[in-house]
Amino acid sequence: MYDHIPAYPGDPILSLFQDFQRDAHPSKVNLSIGLYYDDAGRIPVLGSTRIAADRVREADAPHTYLPMEGLAAYRQGLQRLVFGADCAALAEGRIATLQTLGGSGALRLGAEFVKRYFPDSAIWISDPTWDNHRVIFSAAGLDVHTYPYYDAQTNGVRVDAMLAAFDALPARSVVLLQPCCHNPTGIDLTRDTWRDVIDVCQRRGLIPFLDMAYQGFGDGLAEDAWAVRAMTDAGLPVIVSNSFSKNFSLYGERVGGLSVVCASASASATVLSQLQAGVRRTYSSPPLFGAQLVATVLNDDTLRAQWENEVAGVRERIKRMRGALKTRLDAQLPGRAFDALVTQRGMFSYTGIGAADVDRLRTEHGVYLLRSGRMCIAGLNDANVDHVAASIAAVLGGAGH
Repeated sequence: MYDHIPAYPGDPILSLFQDFQRDAHPSKVNLSIGLYYDDAGRIPVLGSTRIAADRVREADAPHTYLPMEGLAAYRQGLQRLVFGADCAALAEGRIATLQTLGGSGALRLGAEFVKRYFPDSAIWISDPTWDNHRVIFSAAGLDVHTYPYYDAQTNGVRVDAMLAAFDALPARSVVLLQPCCHNPTGIDLTRDTWRDVIDVCQRRGLIPFLDMAYQGFGDGLAEDAWAVRAMTDAGLPVIVSNSFSKNFSLYGERVGGLSVVCASASASATVLSQLQAGVRRTYSSPPLFGAQLVATVLNDDTLRAQWENEVAGVRERIKRMRGALKTRLDAQLPGRAFDALVTQRGMFSYTGIGAADVDRLRTEHGVYLLRSGRMCIAGLNDANVDHVAASIAAVLGGAGH
């Protein structure tokens, strides 16, 4: 009956992670999958979420179904964090938000919403972007195209080409953008460029879809959400997906959200009802425990302050490891430019290392990057940065180790 079904070749990132786990190299380093590791090389449990978990357990409440839209306290905390507590659209009830199965679930629900109610619209994603963006939107039946983004010559953004591409799109086209910590390049738009993007979206009647998976890992929780808030204040019909997997270190709890900014409270209620219908068609209701943890932290002033300090610690550690790797590579490979390591933001860096050299790093040194050259800086620590730098230097022609 099922012999005609082809085998799934596997996701390149998750498959690489499985290869890493099987690798017997004594000094192996995982710089591939987007996981944050602490200085000891462990995925941390944040102190704020540990306290929240104790409170949830002490409450001993029944494990009931959540509403289709999710836990109310979670959604309220999410809205304030993403859009700002003083957001006019929020005060006016113009933002429809629901809890989702992580950021990926938010993207899929958003994609299905676009396909159902804007059936003639296509979506444009940056070149390059997170590999799963294309997969998710294509699976929902949307036509997926790319717009210019990464400039390999300058290690920056092709701003003029990007804006020109947007200016040529038909009305109601969807443009997927990342407000902070661009995956995979780590290269973000400046606020001036964001203002230009807002202008062209208004002029051409485009729908911006902002995917924010790393809020707080770039310049700060409020700073990283600046583009979301600026587009909302500008009156754009922005769609926002966000994830707490990274900044709460709750990967397996699948805590995310999808928000749609509308022109009126009545439109927001209608949109929310259709998002609820999308949930009912797929998984009926989201998981409880992770939502309780996030809601407990975001709605308690003391725990919120503790969590913000913990996120700041993560952000500063990532920046410190960027500097540490740059310093070592500058010393071992003089004449090469590694400034991009410290100008990029967030967990990822586009290193410029070619696929063949990435393969050598993996097979000869146990250092795992994606074949695109993307490195997860969050996998570096004081104990492995020397090995990583020496391995890169060996592969790229510098001193061995």
